[in-house]
Amino acid sequence: MLAGLGAASAQAADAQTATAVVKSGSGQDLGTASLTEGPHGVLVRLELRGLTPGWHGVHFHEKGDCSTSDFKSAGAHVHTSASVVHGLLNPASNDRGDLPNVYAGLDGLAMAELFTPFVSISGSGGRPALLDADGSAIVVHAAPDDHKSQPIGGAGARSACGVVK
Repeated sequence: MLAGLGAASAQAADAQTATAVVKSGSGQDLGTASLTEGPHGVLVRLELRGLTPGWHGVHFHEKGDCSTSDFKSAGAHVHTSASVVHGLLNPASNDRGDLPNVYAGLDGLAMAELFTPFVSISGSGGRPALLDADGSAIVVHAAPDDHKSQPIGGAGARSACGVVK
């Protein structure tokens, strides 16, 4: 029994990790996203402050570029084909960048752990790699994602962005 626990602890210590410093369009530091590779996907821990109160859509975007204040430099959502359908609740499937919404309290603080089986930090399991040649970004939107509407679930403007490193 103890040997099994030791092996599990060693495997967790060897897990690949990545981080993103999330900033507003004006460059204000809003917090971090910490990513840990699991055997079947990525665990994302968000610790954000300074958001408007309420629900916010969160997505992985295809380019590690948050250089423009509207964050359109991050490109579209991470996906694997030219035919992309958005939405975790969409019966026609979803793109690989889809994540659940996060909630910011009246103080603007949002803390959450999310899991996605759709991506990988390095491309393991045939999932798209967040750390590919042009990188990726995690983007927080101004409004909630309805998880069905095209192209981004009605999540509105990109209000925060962090390059995954």
